[in-house]
Amino acid sequence: MYGDRFGGYGNEAPVKVGERYRVRIESLGKGGDGIAKIKGFVIFVPNTQVGDEVEIVINSVKRKFAFASVIE
Repeated sequence: MYGDRFGGYGNEAPVKVGERYRVRIESLGKGGDGIAKIKGFVIFVPNTQVGDEVEIVINSVKRKFAFASVIE
């Protein structure tokens, strides 16, 4: 139904700018950013390491991924 055009999420990502989540960093991206997933949707979180459990806020949302920062 949604196909690969939008990464399987239709026209909307499962997260929105400003939302907060508690996540676990599952892996690291090529640039060294931590990667968490929310409902299978990739979230890049700078300054984190694999295994970190952090509270984040979504800063930017793209079609197939989002960027977030750690709330301190």
